[in-house]
Amino acid sequence: MSGLTADWYDAIDGADAALIDGYQSGFPVEERPFRRVGGDIGLDESATVDRVRALTEAGIVRRFGAVLNPPVIGSSTLAAVQAPTDRFDEIAMIVNEYQQVNHNYARDHEWNMWFVVTAGSRDTRDEILAEIESRTGCSVLNLPMVTDYYIDLEFPVVNGDRFARESTIGTSGDAARDASSRQRTDSSATRISETATSGLSALEAELLLEIQDGFPLSATPYRDIAERVGFAVEDVLSAIERLLENGCLKRIGCVINHVATGFDANCMVVWDVPDDRLDEWGERAGGLPYVTLCYHRPRRPDQEWPYNLFTMIHGRDSEAVDEKIDELATDYLPVDHERLYSTETLKQTGARYDDLVGV
Repeated sequence: MSGLTADWYDAIDGADAALIDGYQSGFPVEERPFRRVGGDIGLDESATVDRVRALTEAGIVRRFGAVLNPPVIGSSTLAAVQAPTDRFDEIAMIVNEYQQVNHNYARDHEWNMWFVVTAGSRDTRDEILAEIESRTGCSVLNLPMVTDYYIDLEFPVVNGDRFARESTIGTSGDAARDASSRQRTDSSATRISETATSGLSALEAELLLEIQDGFPLSATPYRDIAERVGFAVEDVLSAIERLLENGCLKRIGCVINHVATGFDANCMVVWDVPDDRLDEWGERAGGLPYVTLCYHRPRRPDQEWPYNLFTMIHGRDSEAVDEKIDELATDYLPVDHERLYSTETLKQTGARYDDLVGV
């Protein structure tokens, strides 16, 4: 739900802005987290909870809680099909039937339907892709992530930035915020396994299921979660910390509705980078302040797919996004590339973890 009007910005104050842009990550893992957050932004505990609830109801905050990491918890891939125009809606319905499909977009390209499949194992994931091929009669392009150079969908939106990451680059004068900024802009190569995480404890698995749709909006969210899963709050806090450390959780905070708040111009660009320059150029592109996502996926020459590097740019203006793609192609990635603009959101949900964690 959005409910946002063009003047949403005028309806918020400094405390709202601090929550929206300052707590998309780094939300405290402690029994009364809103007490500390409120102290940071000049509100008491109860008022801070109320502000987050109001921002959620207004559609600025899409969800409050943990952002889970599908490629770490399960076995995930980006896939595409070439859906004939006269069967496009039919094929979209088939693809979207699968609980394991959590994102599906129409894109302006020969490969015109792009979706993400995340399952509890690589075998299950590939079985779903095979079923989709069989049911639709369309060949599936299977492109699992091989290397992550930069992936972070934090969107500072209370500003005049043209691109999603501009406010995370540079220094603020505050040591903690500067350290957070440096962490978010790290674009060093990280290899991604196609094998799902194993060895989750019973509590960790239960937690992933419990928090996948968000945290309770109360002064004691972790205590509320602990009561629901039947464990002590101290054990839940320790498990949350472990899940952050091992990458099952990306971050905890406000998940912003970036489209409704203005970052509605986006483009996926695919690049044919020489294999021996892939890490060098991927890290370089991933460190740029206007590149929101940057990762390596395999070529598929047997399906006439020569591209091995993917970037995403989210901006407020499509012409400005095009200019930045031109800059990328001229100064950083001087190779063949294609621009795949999204034309319609066919499905967008969080990955469901009932199947993934084996509980």
